[in-house]
Amino acid sequence: MRRVVGLDFGTTNSAVAVVDPNGSVRLATFQEDERLIETFRSILYFFHPHDGEATHDTVVAGPHAIEAYLSAEPRGRLIQSLKSFLSTRSFTRTAIYKSFYTLEDLIAIIVRELLGVAERQFGDLARSIVVGRPVRFSGAKDQDDDAFAITRLRTAFQQAGFDEVYFEYEPIAAAYKYEQHLERDELVLIADFGGGTSDFSILQLGPSMRSTDYARPEILGTDGVAIAGNDFDSKLIRHLVAPELGLGAQYRSHNKLLQTPNWLFKELERWHYLSFLRTKETMRMLSRLKIDALEPEKIGALIQVIEDELGFKLYKSIERTKVELSQRAESTFLFEDSQIRIEKRVTRVEFESWIAPYINRMESCIDRLLDQTNHRPGDVDSVFMTGGSSFVPAVRKLFERKFGSSRLKGGRELTSVAEGLGLRARTMLA
Repeated sequence: MRRVVGLDFGTTNSAVAVVDPNGSVRLATFQEDERLIETFRSILYFFHPHDGEATHDTVVAGPHAIEAYLSAEPRGRLIQSLKSFLSTRSFTRTAIYKSFYTLEDLIAIIVRELLGVAERQFGDLARSIVVGRPVRFSGAKDQDDDAFAITRLRTAFQQAGFDEVYFEYEPIAAAYKYEQHLERDELVLIADFGGGTSDFSILQLGPSMRSTDYARPEILGTDGVAIAGNDFDSKLIRHLVAPELGLGAQYRSHNKLLQTPNWLFKELERWHYLSFLRTKETMRMLSRLKIDALEPEKIGALIQVIEDELGFKLYKSIERTKVELSQRAESTFLFEDSQIRIEKRVTRVEFESWIAPYINRMESCIDRLLDQTNHRPGDVDSVFMTGGSSFVPAVRKLFERKFGSSRLKGGRELTSVAEGLGLRARTMLA
């Protein structure tokens, strides 16, 4: 009997849970530097070999993509956060060197690599899979956009070699994982924080609802908001990085002083959009701006960031600062490469003031869900928080204030969704 699979395809990281014929669920592991980890960067790196004989582009995924990107000279094309584009109808295909790739093509490359690693560890896998999905896809305006995103995701997995693709809400998958440890019935709020979306579900969980075949838990309500880790990153970029790259800087045009176009920095805030600025038209515009700028060194630094594909390196500096602000009251942001050096002190209080509108939208979503299910915060027995942004103090403060710190639960925040999808695959497919 082939092993069945649950796969959490994430905006930033992905994870694979494999169900053995005996019913046990195990996570695939991936080599990163000199250690084995249970998550896989959802990232691709394309480069064109300059050996005079190559006729095709070369692509690597995950940790190997990062290694290849950082060591390359000249650098190729880094592709990331693909999940955040699934509901975007304008993204039909992209040109990489001389080839065109659809979004489905790019996701399928990552999925094939993920499953290839899993097969090398566990043996042959079935051609059926349970895949996680957010309650609301990033950028989706309505149910049609959500359905469009699901269709694209299904197509990508079919291109990767799967005949049957089933979807489960990511917070529901986390509930499967959490329920395994419950000794009494509880009303549980599952809070799943991804890179592009935050999803919430209220469920009845516990021994009396649990059956030997792991039937789907009783779902009382679900809701979600397209806000999560990437949005927190964008505020750090806006306040710490963008001013040093020309945000608010002035240039002369026909004897007038004008400001550098704001749309450039909107793209920069979503660091994975940075490659979209690397067009001939944009680079020509920036070269003209640099000539007329009052602070040409800032525009020059922006040009370097775009030309040298420094998005990932910038992201790592932002991520380091965000993690430090989760652990202490202040941090020093540092980003340097060649002629660029940006160093700034930032406090947790400042960061929390920048992301306050996002925290408020999360709270509104939770309140809407409580109203939908006719519950008050005091009715909720426990809150299971999963995903990277569950560590952000401002997020935890929101839940502590609404539900009380004693009710907050966690553990295996980066892989609980994948493990839950494995449990769901055991029910449906094994």
